[in-house]
Amino acid sequence: MIAIFLQAAGPEGSMMPTMIMMGLMFVGFYFLMIRPQMKKSKQEKSFQETLKVGSRVVTTSGMHGRIAQIQEDGVVIETLSGKLKFEKAAISREFTQQRFPDTAVEEKK
Repeated sequence: MIAIFLQAAGPEGSMMPTMIMMGLMFVGFYFLMIRPQMKKSKQEKSFQETLKVGSRVVTTSGMHGRIAQIQEDGVVIETLSGKLKFEKAAISREFTQQRFPDTAVEEKK
């Protein structure tokens, strides 16, 4: 079996097809991985800059609360257990009523 591979002729020709293939792979990685990550990063940064006092938010750790204060180095979030200070980068998304309805508003029979 090894003899077959040893007898095979070496590649003859130019390196151009290999270089083109590597270039296509780089372009593919850029459009499939790098560009979407940069776009998501821009969206998160713009979201964090548009935070307002009173907005209901969810942190990256899953804590739900309402923004009580916005400071230069972070935000103060009011939760059921009290007020906690977080970095702006720790806020992952806005808590919307349509997406997460309150269970306390349900009608009792």
